[in-house]
Amino acid sequence: MTTLESIVNGPTTDDAELWLIVAECFGVEVPTFQGEGPSCGHPALFIRLSRCNLTCAKCDTKYTWDWSQFDPRKESTRRSVADLVSWGTSSPVELVVITGGEPLIQQPRLVPLVRKLLAAGKRVEFETNGTIAPLPELIVEGVRFNVSPKLASFGVKEAKSLVPAALEAFAASERAAFKFVASTVADLDRIAELADAHRLAPVWVMPEGTTAEEITATTRVLADAVAARHWRFTTRLHVIAFADARGR
Repeated sequence: MTTLESIVNGPTTDDAELWLIVAECFGVEVPTFQGEGPSCGHPALFIRLSRCNLTCAKCDTKYTWDWSQFDPRKESTRRSVADLVSWGTSSPVELVVITGGEPLIQQPRLVPLVRKLLAAGKRVEFETNGTIAPLPELIVEGVRFNVSPKLASFGVKEAKSLVPAALEAFAASERAAFKFVASTVADLDRIAELADAHRLAPVWVMPEGTTAEEITATTRVLADAVAARHWRFTTRLHVIAFADARGR
């Protein structure tokens, strides 16, 4: 099995030979939209990369990293940059979301992909856990980062999931929104501490839940407290619309 080190440090000189480890691509054959954050409701194409550097207990895409439950040979494939560009530009949809897993594990190989998508008139959003600072080549017009730092309540040790230098790099880029998953008002207190400590803005809060009923219930728990802090609120529209179906 290919190691993360070989992905990051492998040769990147010839775009025709560049490849990424991909879990799935969707939004061309069956249209969908971005379900979370600043672009919620916008038509979107998704390139979901495989592998993650965290092991969050409440992760809803464990098929990108949890090989105790999933077979990586079945759940991931190598796809070339050229192939991904061809796929993405086959649709008139403007927004391409690059997600994971943790996509920035593979970011040296993402630079040529992003450049070609931007040249084709696309805009790109990264969904990232915020533990890996973005390369300068990705901090460009047409690219945004939806940074989702993971709290202890998400089933991960914050000593691993919160990397101050990386968070501050995203904040300094002025191309990031900080989207926190929350289930309790206590989570909001922790988010406020992190936002103040690392100057994270704008802050978005997303209710935890993998069903429409859970999202509605958590929204009602959090709504007043989020509004009182003058933060932004996002739902999980794809869960409400498509019952969290994979590939939607």
